[in-house]
Amino acid sequence: MGAVMAAAVAVAPAATPAGIPTTQVQAGTQRSVEVGVVAQVNSVRRARGLPPLRVNPSLNAAAAAHSRDMAANGYFDHDSSDGSPFSKRLERFYGSAGRNVWSVGENILWATPALDPKAVVAEWMGSRGHRDNVLSRTFREIGISVVSRKAAPGVFEGEDVMVVTSDFGVRQ
Repeated sequence: MGAVMAAAVAVAPAATPAGIPTTQVQAGTQRSVEVGVVAQVNSVRRARGLPPLRVNPSLNAAAAAHSRDMAANGYFDHDSSDGSPFSKRLERFYGSAGRNVWSVGENILWATPALDPKAVVAEWMGSRGHRDNVLSRTFREIGISVVSRKAAPGVFEGEDVMVVTSDFGVRQ
């Protein structure tokens, strides 16, 4: 059985690395996991009487930049590889300017070799910080990114990994 590591952070009120080459099959699989994770998150929310989260392209872009950054640079953290906090990265993609309400949260996970969408959400639901983000009454939108990397460097110790970033937000 491979390793699974997860971390969550929520906050109330870097440069994107070069793309990691993937085959069409990997890209299709990654997209399928992304769509499945959103569906699973919304299923869990509906079961608890919460509204579903809407996919937001800006949050998707923030999540994709972070998943690629972690996989390419071999680290696992909410902060970007340049040391900037996740809220600054999200602000760049999902700005707060002119908003009375702006709040963001983030769940990250890596696994080797991979997990299906149900297992990703199950991992998050088994951790208080992750569960709090998934079940937040505040968040209205979600962005998700799954990146697969063969022989990933750094903390991944050359393993084939799947890195998942889920960014949550609300702005009004």
